[in-house]
Order: sequence, then structure tokens, then C-alpha cells
Amino acid sequence: MPSAMPSAMPSARARPSILYVSNLAYPAKGRRYCDEDIYLTSHLRHHFDLAICHPEDATALMAAHDTVVIRNSGPVIDYAPAYHRFREQAKATNQRVYNPLTGKGDMAGKQYLIDLTEAGFPVIPTIGTADHLDRLPQAPEYVVKPKAGADSHGLEFVSEKDLQSNLENKARDEADVLVQPRIDFRYEVSFYFVDHDFQYALNAPDPAKRWELRSYLPSREDLEFAQRFVDWNDLDHGIQRVDACRTRQGDLLLVELEDLNPYLSLDRTPDDTRTRFVGAMAASVRRSLA
Repeated sequence: MPSAMPSAMPSARARPSILYVSNLAYPAKGRRYCDEDIYLTSHLRHHFDLAICHPEDATALMAAHDTVVIRNSGPVIDYAPAYHRFREQAKATNQRVYNPLTGKGDMAGKQYLIDLTEAGFPVIPTIGTADHLDRLPQAPEYVVKPKAGADSHGLEFVSEKDLQSNLENKARDEADVLVQPRIDFRYEVSFYFVDHDFQYALNAPDPAKRWELRSYLPSREDLEFAQRFVDWNDLDHGIQRVDACRTRQGDLLLVELEDLNPYLSLDRTPDDTRTRFVGAMAASVRRSLA
């Protein structure tokens, strides 16, 4: 005997549905997360059915959507238990997430800076234990920061003479940190990618004013530098920001590979760049659903 059929079948959605995750009230230094996400959602809604939620609400809401788009959700350290539940639930239910939760950059903590240093990539030299201090170049001052940190959370500048004792104290407290020499650089520059495709670059001419950005025209060598890290990360889809510093000798060194929720500084780009970026992002999200 044939099994009973349901009395009504749900109607298929005409457009994909996305849950857009943002902490609109996060007090970022020198930036307004809410403005960027208002801009992006106002354009993405022409391509998708869209709802916005706080990162702590994503686990409860994501099942009703085709994908979860993580944008300016703020440092994970501020809501770590909720983020871990979200990752576990997304994995258990095969929930699509954009960016995919397989990133090897900041999404997974900052261990990658140590790994890339050991692999010979052009990064700021980075170690994770006092036993490896001899692997760093000598410097008057060092940067000590938590591997799980973001947005300068927990960052300290430590003199050379105090570094050993500082790290011994961190070890006693079981703090998981990384150590870098404090680089005397000329400026910082960020390269923005959708999937593996370069979109635009911005730089901060004044090292003391990280978020006072202007358009930057990268050289072929600059793009090869940035592309190397995007290719290493090997995300099928998503938005990435490659942050680098230009040393006094003219070299670029990786500062961070932001692959979870990189702020895009779209307000610092021309209108045509923003338009192209939204188009590239919408196309990428659609491809991620295929």
C-alpha cells in the first residue's frame, strides 16, 4: 500500500535566503560596522531574501536559511561559547556558511602566523613559546598577543629586557600567545579578495592611524604577494583581506590574513569599486549555494 502523502508541500522559494550576521553595535576603533552592513544588506536584498541577526542568535536562526553570511560580527573572543556552538551546529547539520568554516587564517586563530614563519613565507617573524626566542630577529620591543585575539584585544608591547619574564608569566597562567618583533614599517596596506579574485587595495600612509585609508594601486609584485596567501588558504568561496606592512627596506610582510569577518572599509572606495564589489560578492554567494 503506498505511503500517505503530506497534505501540502511547501512552496519553493524563488530566491535563496541568507542569514546575515553582524554586530551592528560593536564599538570598533575608527570604523562604523553598522554603516558598512547597512550598505551591503541594502544592495544584497535585491539578490536574496535576507534577514540580519546578532552573532549570538545565529545558531537558533540559521536552519531557516539557505546560507549564513558572516560579516562584521566583531571579535569572536567577545562571544566565544556562542561561536563554538554555532560552528558545531553548522557542521552537524551541514549548514552552508559564507565564508566556509574551513579557513586557515584568523578564522582558526593566529597559529597560522607561526606555521607560515616556519614554512618561510614573507610574514612578520612569529613564535609561540619562549623556547624559540632565538628564532626572532633582535628588536628593542616585541609584540605579545593572544592567539585567539582580534582588533588588538590583549596586545602588549614588551621591551627586550622584560620579554623573557613576560613570557614565563604567560606560561604560568597557561596563556596561549604569540610573539613578534615590533616592526618599524613605512605603512600598512590591505588587499581585498572575493573568492580568489582581487577586488581593490587600500593603504594607511600614517602607521599611527591604521583606519585612515586611501586607495592604493598595487604593483604586480604586490598582487603576487597577496595572492600567495589567498591561494594558500584555499577557500572555495568567500571574502578575504590580506593585511601587510611595507618595511623600511621596501619589502611586504604579512600582518594578518582575515578570513572570517574582515572589515572592508567600503566607505573609503569609489562608487564604481563598491558597485563591483557587491556584484562580485552576490555572485560568489550564489556560486557557494550551487
